Amino acid sequence: MKRSQSPSLPSEIYHESLCRTHPQAGVTVVYTEPMPELPEVETIARGLDERLAGDRIDEVWIGDKANLLKSPAAEIARVLTGARIEGFRRVGKHLVGDLESKQGPAQWIIHLGMTGRCLVCEPGMEQAKHTHLIATLGSGRELRFVDPRRFGKLAVLVGRKFAAAGAEPMAAGREEFVELFKGRKTPIKSALLNQKLLSGIGNIYADESLFRAGVRPRRRVWRMTRTELMRLYDAIREVLAEAIAAGGSSVSDYVDSSGDSGFFQLQHRVYQRTGEACLVCGTSIRRVVVAGRSSHYCPRCQH
Repeated sequence: MKRSQSPSLPSEIYHESLCRTHPQAGVTVVYTEPMPELPEVETIARGLDERLAGDRIDEVWIGDKANLLKSPAAEIARVLTGARIEGFRRVGKHLVGDLESKQGPAQWIIHLGMTGRCLVCEPGMEQAKHTHLIATLGSGRELRFVDPRRFGKLAVLVGRKFAAAGAEPMAAGREEFVELFKGRKTPIKSALLNQKLLSGIGNIYADESLFRAGVRPRRRVWRMTRTELMRLYDAIREVLAEAIAAGGSSVSDYVDSSGDSGFFQLQHRVYQRTGEACLVCGTSIRRVVVAGRSSHYCPRCQH
């Protein structure tokens, strides 16, 4: 195992820096690579919890890509080795493994970045290129973290709990939601992508929720009525619940802990459907750039 000199753990394990606009020589960079969002991370967390809760981590191998590590490699190995996995859950866009370690209660925190995968494998299965961590389990299986683009992050916490910066979309009440958003001067799409407001929503589900709520992505939040914010609240919860039930959206590299794809991309009404007919009114779906992200909407159904 190669030791890392990674910095100590910051308050936020991973910041959505890949979702911002970066002017370089007058050029605006638009990020089109989809990242796993709340439904995808929830699906993976449920799969890991079902398959690994109660298992033990006997050994840990960590590769030499230090940029993936938000805790030093030696610390990750020390906390994970010998730990009993109490369960896995989702916090925002992060996977959190609750552990009973030799150091006491601990957490293993994983952000998938753009292309990260957590795969439960038999030890004889061929090791994928860009495998950065292998946890050998007491059951004889392996949990492997694979990430070709290396935007994922791995960390451990001992003696304190990880918390997302923003509110949980599936737990926040209507009044809390309205208070978070009302009066803001940014476009509503930008606000939905702000992980300090809501944790877990990204480009796909912002577009789909805004369509169902009948709101254009460039609408300034302060111009939205209370009724419109309430409608958006309901749309977000509806879209996320449907996406979780479908196992998430596989529009790029996303697979669950078994290596299977999700199916919600078959139900997308606007996302990446530029030029196609709206499924409600037949108008061509348009694309604009908001907060450095491609945003898709129907000019007739959304106002």
